[in-house]
Amino acid sequence: MKELIQIQNMIYNIRGYKVMLDSDLAMLYEVETKVLNQAVKRNIKRFPEHYMFQLTSEEWQNLRSQFVTSKSKTEKRGGRQYYPYVFTEQGVAMLSSVLRSEKAIQVNIQIIDTFVKMRQWVLENKELAKRLSQLEHYFIQHCNDDKEDFKRIYDALGLLMDRTKPSEIGFKVK
Repeated sequence: MKELIQIQNMIYNIRGYKVMLDSDLAMLYEVETKVLNQAVKRNIKRFPEHYMFQLTSEEWQNLRSQFVTSKSKTEKRGGRQYYPYVFTEQGVAMLSSVLRSEKAIQVNIQIIDTFVKMRQWVLENKELAKRLSQLEHYFIQHCNDDKEDFKRIYDALGLLMDRTKPSEIGFKVK
């Protein structure tokens, strides 16, 4: 479960995709970022735009502003020479075909499991939100006599709806 939370904190929302930074993936795979990116570039046909893309200057600055420290563990001395690449869930899965170490296999399984669990959580809460909405509609139709009871029920349903909304991970670029 600890790995799930650690990986979940490395997933960002960029251009409408849930993605992971090349440097975070390299850290998890226990390789240098440069080595990971070289392996990808040698197999670039496996990584179309919806599997992997390079961040723009603005995206990178917005993402860096979310970090507590100015340098990641993989950055040494002068920092990055280029904007990082990010990988979608499909891109991470494809990495297993270009990084063939035992560690890469284990990490890929954990990352894919994290993406799946996040998707399941959203779907489960979407169903709960739908059911709460149906209850709200029912009470609107049947509680017209006592406005105070209706207000308390409506407020309680509103609180439950707020608690079931999935939190955003990362940021959205305009």
